[in-house]
Amino acid sequence: MGQERLGSFGLATPPARKAIPADEAIALLKRGEAKAGSLLGYGNGRSYGDSCQNDTGMVVDMRPLNRIRSFNAETGVLEADAGTLLCDIIAHGAPYGFFPAVVPGTQFVTLGGAIANDVHGKNHHRRGTFGCHVEALTLLRSDGRTYRCSATDNVRLFAATIGGMGLTGLILSASIKLMRVPSLDTTEKATRFRDLGEFFDLAEAADRANEYAVAWIDQLAGGHGRGRGLLFTGNHAEHGSHAAARAGSRLSVPLQPPFNVLNRPFLTVFNTAYRWKKGKSAAPHQTGYQGFFFPLDGVRDWNRLYGPRGLFQHQSVVPEANARHIVPALLEAGRRAGQGSFLTVLKRFGDVRSPALLSFPRPGYTLTLDFPNRGERTLRLLAELDRIVVEAGGAVNPYKDARMGPETFAASFPQWQRLEALRDPAFISSFWARTAKRLEIGEGRAEAAE
Repeated sequence: MGQERLGSFGLATPPARKAIPADEAIALLKRGEAKAGSLLGYGNGRSYGDSCQNDTGMVVDMRPLNRIRSFNAETGVLEADAGTLLCDIIAHGAPYGFFPAVVPGTQFVTLGGAIANDVHGKNHHRRGTFGCHVEALTLLRSDGRTYRCSATDNVRLFAATIGGMGLTGLILSASIKLMRVPSLDTTEKATRFRDLGEFFDLAEAADRANEYAVAWIDQLAGGHGRGRGLLFTGNHAEHGSHAAARAGSRLSVPLQPPFNVLNRPFLTVFNTAYRWKKGKSAAPHQTGYQGFFFPLDGVRDWNRLYGPRGLFQHQSVVPEANARHIVPALLEAGRRAGQGSFLTVLKRFGDVRSPALLSFPRPGYTLTLDFPNRGERTLRLLAELDRIVVEAGGAVNPYKDARMGPETFAASFPQWQRLEALRDPAFISSFWARTAKRLEIGEGRAEAAE
């Protein structure tokens, strides 16, 4: 079990020091012998920060638990072990005309990880988060008991586990409802916009007319090109493939370079070329699902291009009423700091409520920025982005984070104490230790699990 395999995707935080196989952790929990703060479930390490790490204890490698247990081809309800990868779920449902209702930007996340982080995709305006489509889950806690959790059974644990970042116990399996689709392929359209004002004028109508919508921003463009980008919309094609493509890619970054390859000159050239290539035609065209949903999966270990210090990802959401001046302010802060973002994505969140107690998506606009780790310079920029977001009434995404302060977390998630009350004492993450555990806990700490 290699150290590198048990790291986080951002590479800016140290990999797990200790790990334990899933079967050993399950036996330990069932015997009631797990010590306080000793465990944390680990999926496939696609979180960017330390929400998947436990510096003071051990992570539990869940990937061997990857069996699809059942699938109802009439209803689309699939039950699988928590370590099952999303790509395998896609492949299983595809021949029957089903696709996950919500997918994040990579297919290499585990089912348990998708639930624990309540991930979202390009269609939040229609389908909400991944947690909206969880029918039930089984959770093993350090009292030795296995809980079946759903909207009617162990309701508080159900809500706390979805989006609970693995802190309520070990998710063993889950049932999710897939979405019926005419094909896996998508009909994609790219629309150029000159600036952010034009994007905001287009965004709501794009959401109403399409299942999927997301914008790419040329974060480095200045002058008359400031805020320019491409709005991608998509819908499942009526006549397309029902066969899942082979997951993975022949392209890879086999070695980590000794420096950051994705520097400003490279990004300037890349952004210009990308905008020209993707935006040269406004006509809709049919494309495969992997290219539309998971473009970065096309190059294995692409995160290594950031060099040995890795990257920080900053994802925030701000209320719709403030977005027209806050999003430009965030982009300007990056330019002012001389920091270029390789991937800059802007999406509109809808008002579909998640069953999760703590869920990052909420109505408004979400901006994602990737910055190479340049030490204090980058940390100062990220703190400034936090300040802008919090003062605007927004939130910072915890499972993309590796350094936010406790106050930013509390402002983003004012109900965090309710999760702390239901947290299994044997489970903690490095993220939770440096944020929630440093905050003063109010009275009423002990909210019993059902």
